[in-house]
Amino acid sequence: MISPIKNKRSRSAFRIIILSFFILIMVGSILLMLPISSRSRVMTSFPDALFTAVSATCVTGLVVKDTATYWSTFGQIVILTMIQIGGMGVITVGLAILRASGRKIGLMQRTVMQESVAAHNISGMVKLTAFIIKGTLLIEGIGAAMLLPVFLKEYRPIKAIGYSVFHSISAFCNAGFDLMGEKGEFSSLTSYSANAYLNIVIMLLIIIGGIGFLTWSDVIVHKFNIKKYALQSKIVLLTSIVLIVFPAIYFIFGEYGNLPIKERLASSFFQSVTARTAGFNTQDLSAMSESGTAVMLFLMMIGGSSGSTAGGMKTTTLAVLFLAAISVFARKKEVPVFKRRIAEDTIRTAGAILFMYFALSFTVGIIISKIEGLPLLVSFFEADSAIATVGLTMGITTSLSLISRILLMFLMFFGRVGGLTLIYAAVSSEDSNAMYPLEKITVG
Repeated sequence: MISPIKNKRSRSAFRIIILSFFILIMVGSILLMLPISSRSRVMTSFPDALFTAVSATCVTGLVVKDTATYWSTFGQIVILTMIQIGGMGVITVGLAILRASGRKIGLMQRTVMQESVAAHNISGMVKLTAFIIKGTLLIEGIGAAMLLPVFLKEYRPIKAIGYSVFHSISAFCNAGFDLMGEKGEFSSLTSYSANAYLNIVIMLLIIIGGIGFLTWSDVIVHKFNIKKYALQSKIVLLTSIVLIVFPAIYFIFGEYGNLPIKERLASSFFQSVTARTAGFNTQDLSAMSESGTAVMLFLMMIGGSSGSTAGGMKTTTLAVLFLAAISVFARKKEVPVFKRRIAEDTIRTAGAILFMYFALSFTVGIIISKIEGLPLLVSFFEADSAIATVGLTMGITTSLSLISRILLMFLMFFGRVGGLTLIYAAVSSEDSNAMYPLEKITVG
């Protein structure tokens, strides 16, 4: 039985997480409204600034204004700052600042951090915070250095450095914001579809950012001794590999068979990786077949892994539901995996998460279709992209009405903060030892 004090502390932690994201969004919105934030030095409307701030903080990538052509250097820095803080986690950055200032990190702050990164226990939160900050900056720095040669071929050194840093942070944080609008508004990375080197660097940044901070720690501590990895790390890595390879095989033969082999491989693997919450694209998504769009919808809904920079219902959720199904088919009472068994409450939570994500994206997709008069598949794609914080679009974001944009903002916030976080912050858990009589019902 959970004590009332612990339950109250957890609820407070969830509320702090929600409030911290909300404050960052509001501050970012105000800064983006300022004339200095736009290239034309005009004040940006609050709805446009708010949508951009929500998308950046929730590391989504859906935009109503082209990042390169509309926003000034100051505005782009504001967006990049929100992406960085939102990707690492507002709580992580806040604790790092407190630690740097010499203040003691108390139990409440550790609890908030634990909930923020989905850690299993509260011990080691200060070390984990330092690990996340240092690891993030190191990987983003390496990524920027690797991207620099590509941009130096096209831009002056200062601009090339800026582009390298921006896209490295955006890719690692799975945000999908880009500065390629000068080659064509909202063009993303389509001009680099045949550049295998850039594709690989961006994909690596996306994957590393999306596997989760706790999995990083496992890999660094135990290196290639996979037997010592935590069960979650094993599931995350295996599921991630499967979700990259098999969809890529489909894209190779089902979507991009008419492209030269080098571009076909690069585009297929890139779309397979980016669909799980990154938001970049190297091919025109509106030209994709309905089957390909369905595969993208599936990948977007899954997203990255728990405690990472990515959104979605998470790879572990999919794995747990798949393993539970296999267990039912085999008529097993337990759900075994890697000589361990998965707890019943984890399976129930996974089912609840799937229901929440599907119900919300499905409902909002229908509403957008009705309001805007758009095809259902296109509307579902936009809603799915928002709730999974992906940022991919079939080109309808800028033409949506205010009501549809508000719905998308809600989905982005829901997807980044976490549906369970929102519910747990609002609902008090009342544990009881009383058990009602058991009665079976038939399902299936």
